[in-house]
Amino acid sequence: MNGGRERALVTGCAGFVGSTVVDRLLCSGFEVVGVDNFSTGREEFLNSAAASGRFELIRGDLLDETLLREPLHDVGTVFHMAANADVRFGTEHPRRDFEQNTQVTLNVLEAMRLAGVAKIAFASTGSVYGESPVIPTPEDAPLPIQTSLYGASKIAAEGFIEAYSEAFRIQTFIFRFVSLLGERYTHGHVIDFFRQLREHPGSLHVLGDGKQRKSYLYVGDCVDAMIRALSQSRDAVNVFNLGTDEYCEVDDSIAWITRALGLAPKITYEGGRKGWIGDNPFIFLDCARMRKTGWRPTMTIRQCVERTVRYLQTASGV
Repeated sequence: MNGGRERALVTGCAGFVGSTVVDRLLCSGFEVVGVDNFSTGREEFLNSAAASGRFELIRGDLLDETLLREPLHDVGTVFHMAANADVRFGTEHPRRDFEQNTQVTLNVLEAMRLAGVAKIAFASTGSVYGESPVIPTPEDAPLPIQTSLYGASKIAAEGFIEAYSEAFRIQTFIFRFVSLLGERYTHGHVIDFFRQLREHPGSLHVLGDGKQRKSYLYVGDCVDAMIRALSQSRDAVNVFNLGTDEYCEVDDSIAWITRALGLAPKITYEGGRKGWIGDNPFIFLDCARMRKTGWRPTMTIRQCVERTVRYLQTASGV
């Protein structure tokens, strides 16, 4: 505590989700230390944080085991949002998922142990369920064979977090997200389609057959859920799915995007039911556990997609 304020550390603080967490914590009166190597994070996402007077930025790579030794002083909670989150290119860089998702998580945990920090919130993923035979998929569903390096690296990170919780009494919150949309969104199919349509408005190329069924969540709703869970639970290990109670086909999202842009492109498809290795053709999580806390998403998937398109238009000056 500093001056009566709780102090939190956010890894990946300049990213889509991390910067949203930073802003929410600052609005709640926290002092925040942010850590980012800016491999994908953006300086402009931290403008409001920098102006708050209660934000400290640490530039560096969490693969450096010494990076967090000083920043964790007086920290009550670590929000570990840093990750390599692009499933599609995992096979091109097989070590990247392990290093940026698993090894970095172990480094964070060890730094927490040494500093005596006793609470972590971890951004995991619904990808850990692979192609689950149980739909909608609850947190206690049997884990199938992993189908992506990204999912494998995240479930390994979860294992280390749970083991550190048992061994060193670190209270753990693991949040398995569906894909997130909203302001500061920087990668995924919505921005891919948006960029394609800006370059050639008359055509759109889709990886997969367009029938993949996906669930999405507004980033603000996601952060609301995280904060609520941390404030309510006293359990040592907490695992929560975060998503909406619906899903859509990729073709549905294409229709919403093109309608929002006033376009009617010719659509071509490639790859069958899977657009790439690790693409899960049906993602739909059972979020009843999180609903029991009183949390509900405020936006439907269609509203998320349309809001994200408006953000991309504004951000790109369209």
